[in-house]
Amino acid sequence: MIGAHISVSFLVLGFAAFLAGAMNALAGGGSFITLPALMFTGLDARAANITSTVALFPGQITSGLAGRTLVQGVGGLPFWALVVVSLGGGVVGALLLLATPPHFFAMLVPWLVLFATSVFAWGSFFRKPGQVTDKLPPRVAATVQFFISIYGGYFGGGIGFLMLATLTLAGVAMRNAGAMKNALAGAMNASAVAVFLFSPEVAWVQAAIVAVTAMAGGLLGAWLLKRVNEKLLRGFVVVVGIALTIGMFLRV
Repeated sequence: MIGAHISVSFLVLGFAAFLAGAMNALAGGGSFITLPALMFTGLDARAANITSTVALFPGQITSGLAGRTLVQGVGGLPFWALVVVSLGGGVVGALLLLATPPHFFAMLVPWLVLFATSVFAWGSFFRKPGQVTDKLPPRVAATVQFFISIYGGYFGGGIGFLMLATLTLAGVAMRNAGAMKNALAGAMNASAVAVFLFSPEVAWVQAAIVAVTAMAGGLLGAWLLKRVNEKLLRGFVVVVGIALTIGMFLRV
């Protein structure tokens, strides 16, 4: 009976990670799917979040490399400086997560998911690029990126739209901001993963399942990118986030 439950939970995890990989390639928000799926396999919220970060990292590196020709600096601030800021913030966030007691993080997760869902909804349906006349100074943009990276290393939901908002406010074109967002997300999670690799809370079997199936889903997502209505997909991500938020609050 226990073996059957494990098999079912791993099948659910594989399907969820495949969907998450496709969602990340198309619109983002894949962590909304992997977090509860990992918890379904028996992990607590903190271990699930750590495992999800490690498992989704290979796909982030692939996305970052794919858009490397579009990255640029912000004002007089070179892109490598933003990478260094992201690496530093990711380490701080990861260390904060490891220092957070599991039961406290479990209580915090619903609020983090609510925040991430709100950011995702705002970025998808309410943010209006191109209407800002005053650009963020490069140093301010770097400071904001550092705090986004701390949040990314700690939890990570919604970081894509937080970075897009910051970069576009700093005067970066939307196409370049999208490529920079992917590269910087890979950087902040690289440092977080480097910390988490020494944590006994990484569930390596689950991480392997998520990594492989999410990359496969990412390939499908890349193929579907020009064939799926993006607004509908983003709406689906928001609905999933709302449902997950409600479910998490009911569990607390």
